Amino acid sequence: MSVVFLWSILISAITVFSPHASAKDYVVGPQAPLKELEEVPWESLEPGDKVLIHARLEPYRSKWVICRRGTTDQPIVVMGIANSSGQRPVIDGRDALTRSSLNFWSEGRGIIKIGGANRPADLIPAHITIANLEIRSARPPFQFKGREGLTPYPVNAASIFIEKGEDITISNCVLHDSGNGFFTSPQTRRILVEKCSIYGNGIEGSILEHNNYTSSEGITFQFNQFGPLREGCLGNNLKDRSAGLVVRYNWIEGGNRMLDLVDSHWKEPTSPEANYRETFVFGNILIKQNDQGNNQVVHYGGDSGRLDQYRMGMLYFYNNTVISERPATTVLFRLSSMQESVDCRNNIVWTTAPGRSLAIFDGNGTVNLYNNWLKKDWRKTHSTGQGEIHELGVLQTGDQPGWVDIARQDFRLQTNSQTLRTGSPLPEAAIKKHQLKFFYKPHREFESRPADRQHDFGALPILPVADK
Repeated sequence: MSVVFLWSILISAITVFSPHASAKDYVVGPQAPLKELEEVPWESLEPGDKVLIHARLEPYRSKWVICRRGTTDQPIVVMGIANSSGQRPVIDGRDALTRSSLNFWSEGRGIIKIGGANRPADLIPAHITIANLEIRSARPPFQFKGREGLTPYPVNAASIFIEKGEDITISNCVLHDSGNGFFTSPQTRRILVEKCSIYGNGIEGSILEHNNYTSSEGITFQFNQFGPLREGCLGNNLKDRSAGLVVRYNWIEGGNRMLDLVDSHWKEPTSPEANYRETFVFGNILIKQNDQGNNQVVHYGGDSGRLDQYRMGMLYFYNNTVISERPATTVLFRLSSMQESVDCRNNIVWTTAPGRSLAIFDGNGTVNLYNNWLKKDWRKTHSTGQGEIHELGVLQTGDQPGWVDIARQDFRLQTNSQTLRTGSPLPEAAIKKHQLKFFYKPHREFESRPADRQHDFGALPILPVADK
């Protein structure tokens, strides 16, 4: 029996037997009271209500808005129930039908849209969970059937589009084949994206659509697998303009850049200054593919040209495993201005090309290098500029850091690796807010990180004895 199926049974049991008597379950599926998703009264969902969607052979071709509020104890839950083979229900945007009782603006921007409606009345949605669904195909040339009849999707449509909302969780979903896989606007707060597979999004020839494009006040990505964009699409993998951004324990492979962390769309950052000026990226596997895209792994700062709005803070980048398959140059960090800085420690950075192809940054800002493992013959920069790099720890170099099997992407460390227990203590900000608690487990799972492994380099654990 599959892990996905077991997970669905467990969560379904928890939700179906809710202690809140007033909550309703709307069950959708071939053998259920409701056969199609447009039969669900999306406009009148109440706290504790659950929409339980059973997998079927044909995809559901429906789209909707959620503009309602749950509570901490009684969230509104939309959950897929997998079949015996572990297959999630599929929500397909092609020729999808909007329920006639709904009326909301930007109807084409998402298959599932949260916030921004005329009917039901507009408000800030809250305490909503969307889980265990495959949501796909919101992009040209596909169309949907809405209040204005047959309507084409715009290029920036998303599988899930959150226009307004707070305390929203997207869990164990597959988001693909859309302009943007996941999208949030600045009127969103406290967003969690976990255990999702986000890949195959974008628009051919365009740099403006991405697997992920978010701008929230407080957003965390954890235990996700981000894959390459659709063929011919030039966007980034995870592009973000948020305050309070945390990217931890993810597998991120492909894209123009793996991480494009730039300035907010707010005229002035509305969140506490520290949340906008501190960004935490740790415990991730970042794989730069062999393609003709940008040579940068991480971009931090801004791209609007308005320097006063740039992040101008500290990127805490620790215990990541970075692999570049590019035959040409690779740049680990691009910092947008002299006001951006990186605290870089306990990472493994390796390239298939000779070490001289690897540069730490592009010449702007400040990079503080603590204990890290880098490919032998690495360079500080391939460019000119006023930026500085400070070597504040013990840098280890070599041809290979001691992984189990590079060809099979098994980046766990062998027990004889030189990178074991040789990292540096985490910075004070990380100790207070984001200590290392887990390892990413391929794929979209995690395991606890023992206390005695806190100072190992990289994102993944040593090879367990049982696997030798």
